[in-house]
Amino acid sequence: MKNLSRLLFTMLLLTSLGNVMAQDQNNPWAINFGINAVDVFPVGENTPQGGYFDEFFNVGDHWSILPSLSTVSVSKYVGDNFTIQAGGSINRIDKWGQDSTNPSLPVNDLAYYAIDGNVRYHLGNLIGSTKLDPAIGVGGGYTWIEEGTYNTFSTTSGNAVGAGTVNASLGLTYWFSDNIGFFVESKYKHSFEDYLTKHFQHSAGLSVRFGGTDTDGDGIYDKNDACPDVPGLEAFNGCPDTDGDGIEDAKDTCPNEAGLAEFNGCPDTDGDGVSDNNDDCPQVKGLKSLKGCPDADGDGVADAKDKCPSEAGPAANGGCPWPDTDGDGVLDKDDNCPKEVGTVANNGCPEVVAQPTQEVMDKLNSYAKTILFDTGKSSFKKETYSVLQSITAILKEYPDSNFTIEGHTDSVGSKTSNQTLSDARANAVMAYLIENGIDSERLNAYGFGEDYPIDSNATRAGRANNRRVEVKLKK
Repeated sequence: MKNLSRLLFTMLLLTSLGNVMAQDQNNPWAINFGINAVDVFPVGENTPQGGYFDEFFNVGDHWSILPSLSTVSVSKYVGDNFTIQAGGSINRIDKWGQDSTNPSLPVNDLAYYAIDGNVRYHLGNLIGSTKLDPAIGVGGGYTWIEEGTYNTFSTTSGNAVGAGTVNASLGLTYWFSDNIGFFVESKYKHSFEDYLTKHFQHSAGLSVRFGGTDTDGDGIYDKNDACPDVPGLEAFNGCPDTDGDGIEDAKDTCPNEAGLAEFNGCPDTDGDGVSDNNDDCPQVKGLKSLKGCPDADGDGVADAKDKCPSEAGPAANGGCPWPDTDGDGVLDKDDNCPKEVGTVANNGCPEVVAQPTQEVMDKLNSYAKTILFDTGKSSFKKETYSVLQSITAILKEYPDSNFTIEGHTDSVGSKTSNQTLSDARANAVMAYLIENGIDSERLNAYGFGEDYPIDSNATRAGRANNRRVEVKLKK
């Protein structure tokens, strides 16, 4: 029993050693504890023992099981799927093989205890499993078995003889979680001394993994923690999310304010689609184009900078409309006589002659040359209407004057189609003028097709110049 006491002391020492050394973050540890069974039969010997692996699973006849905590071991991972293991076990052997007349030979509870060391290679990574962890091992140890009827080598009753063994093992652990698992193991112990029988020892029980440091106390070991000095979340590899918006602080532009992923973690208080950190007016719903500020009159000038926030106006005038003091249709900024009703043709000043001058006609034709039609048609492009309005305004200033609208084309296409197109375009201009207040008696429209070019039709620019409308004063 003295040797048994030493074994128990050794087992407790190994357990304590494992707990102390568990603080090394790079060296995970595990403790296995459970029950064991000893089988001296299938070891390749003569009766009362048998051949190798003979009746290997004959539990009822051959296995001696101590149904209490009877084996403890500590293992340490050393890298590349290898662990080293040290442990101890105790048992009471009450079965010793069989003979021709008796399938199970009883013995008188022979004391058994052992200390073993083992090097194991784990196959879990090779099979791609984190739950199933098979392992093979080799090692050695020292085993004591109390002498009895079939292993008497001394005259001293109750003497326990011991010898060194070479061991080979095969085990499997199923991990219920990262730390708790269930293991089974079969170990063959071969003694080279005749006085200690060869035997198998089978074990089963619980395995507890531990090891590594957690500096910040967030439940994630430092070796797996991207932010080991700051408590964080497993979802972010140990990094924090201070505002709890689901975006880790390192990627959160506003780490102290809960926000939205689309705004890199910043909030949008007024719900205008502009994050508060980019919103010049974060408490009032506004426009993205104005950095989140409102524009009540829709003139493109933010209300805070708009001198007339309820009246649309250009930014050049502070968001206010340009005035027309004399109401002559010429804005004050363009009116040379802002307090006197005038004409567009005379830059806002009143005309002093009844008939348009050459300068006025030149101005009319400068407008006419910018009239744009849809390709191959007599319909106007949108930007042409402001030009037509200016021409209409000038003609209204000379109610006693008559005008001819002439249409011209380039030489592309047939002469007949060009003639037809020029007629249609000249008449389209005349129709617009009549619809906008010009007396039809004052106007005539003619198309001249490609007959009167003012530039070469051999070049693109020349053809563009030839496609034109001209306004002429009827004498």
